[in-house]
Amino acid sequence: MLSLPITSYTAVFAGFLILLLTIKVIQLRRRGGVVLGDSDDRILTKAIRGHANAVEQFPIALILMGLAELQGGNFMLLLLSAVLLCFGRLLHGIYFAVHGTHWRLRMYGMLLTLIAQGLLVGVLALTILT
Repeated sequence: MLSLPITSYTAVFAGFLILLLTIKVIQLRRRGGVVLGDSDDRILTKAIRGHANAVEQFPIALILMGLAELQGGNFMLLLLSAVLLCFGRLLHGIYFAVHGTHWRLRMYGMLLTLIAQGLLVGVLALTILT
């Protein structure tokens, strides 16, 4: 049986966070009676983009992580990348889901996400090249 514990736990976190962001968008759509699009509602637009960004960022990170873990990538570097990714996505998600939060949450969240993805690219590259 194949075991990818770091990728699996990270995927559980990703799925849960995306679920919460989806629920937030649904709540805002219902509150505003919006069936399609955002009806120029800035708060809804922000929530939609936060959800979309999570859906855009998690898959590539999980693919890189899974491939690196499957091929015996460095456990500690994979764990570090998972922690950075999850914390970064959490900060980013809070900014988009909670109206009135400071823009720095978004910035730091994206920075941690990019660091995690860069680390994952590096881990996978080193793993397949050595």
